[in-house]
Formats: sequence, structure tokens, C-alpha cells
Amino acid sequence: MRWREAGSGSVLAIGLAGAIVCLAAVVVPIYAVLAARSATAGAADNAALAAADARVGAVTGFPCDRAAEVAAANGATMTECTVDGLVATVTVQRQIGGFSIEQTASAGPRD
Repeated sequence: MRWREAGSGSVLAIGLAGAIVCLAAVVVPIYAVLAARSATAGAADNAALAAADARVGAVTGFPCDRAAEVAAANGATMTECTVDGLVATVTVQRQIGGFSIEQTASAGPRD
């Protein structure tokens, strides 16, 4: 007597497709958060540079006001700004997928 398993390939294909969908459901949000983290770091860097430029007079305006404008233009919200001499330190925040991402950057002249 021969043993035949008809349709086992279909069950395997459905299981494999389900596993791929589950993996994608986990990986895509993680990638989105990592990408947003990188973009938030860029927003913090740009905001700190804008504040430092305003402090030394390269652009008009108040340093922290400039930093807030640049942070908003980069899709982030400035939460903290301090200017110590010619060095500006800016903290920005961004919300994505229920996560709050915060980055801090400093800019100023070389020592």
C-alpha cells in the first residue's frame, strides 16, 4: 500500500506566506522608528547650527527662535534650547508610532 499526501504543498505555501506577513509586521515598524531616529538627529543638528549661526550674527534673529523654526521645518519639535557663550545646545523631539524620539545636538566654534 502506498502512502499519498495530496495537498501538503498548499499547506506549506500558506504557512510560509503567513510567516512572511508576520515577519513584515514586526520589521516594518522597527525600520520606521530607526529611520525617524536618524531624521530626528538631523533635525537636532540643523537646529543647533541655526542657533549657533544666530548667536554669532551670521543670520538675524534670536538663537532659540531660529532653532525652533528649523526644527519645525524638519518635522520635529524643539523641547529645549540653551546658549552658553557661542555654543548652542538644542533638544528636539518627534512622535512616531507611539514612540517618542528625542535627540540633542550642540554647535559652536571650534575650541
